[in-house]
Amino acid sequence: MIDYSPFWETLEHSQENWYTLTSRHHLSHSTLHRLKHNMDVSTRTLNDLCRILNCDIKDLVKYVPSPEDQTL
Repeated sequence: MIDYSPFWETLEHSQENWYTLTSRHHLSHSTLHRLKHNMDVSTRTLNDLCRILNCDIKDLVKYVPSPEDQTL
């Protein structure tokens, strides 16, 4: 499972917040909702967040093994 808790920590230490991400950077509320609930988001969204927050991808996501992962 992809966990977005690093994103929330990075956001907390940045000058941005939910409001600026939606109003200034035009991210949708649904995208932020998806991040909050560890749902799928596009790589384009992750790219935009890295640019906005001036961070690396590891500052946004981490992989956590889960029983719900598909069988390989």
